[in-house]
Amino acid sequence: MILQLIAKILLAAGTAFLLLGSIGVNRFPDFYARAHAATKPDTLGLGLCMLGLALYDGITLDSGKLLLIVLFVWMANPAASHALGRAAIDWGLVPWVRKGERQDDR
Repeated sequence: MILQLIAKILLAAGTAFLLLGSIGVNRFPDFYARAHAATKPDTLGLGLCMLGLALYDGITLDSGKLLLIVLFVWMANPAASHALGRAAIDWGLVPWVRKGERQDDR
């Protein structure tokens, strides 16, 4: 009973983070901000959802597989985000600046 409640809370929190990440991808102005919004909340949101599903399922082989997915995503997502950001810098993609502000003022 209490584990199911905790699982539902984790699933709701994970879904909220995934929703906020999706909104951030649509709202942010440049590639770097969108990449941040696409990877950081999605990593946490997927982790919370998978942990909630593992708790809901109990101690089974499927729960172990879900936790392995969480482990792989937590290792791969930040590395992929860093690689994309580094590639964007190497290609010369400049960050967005506000109107009336220069790149040097930052």
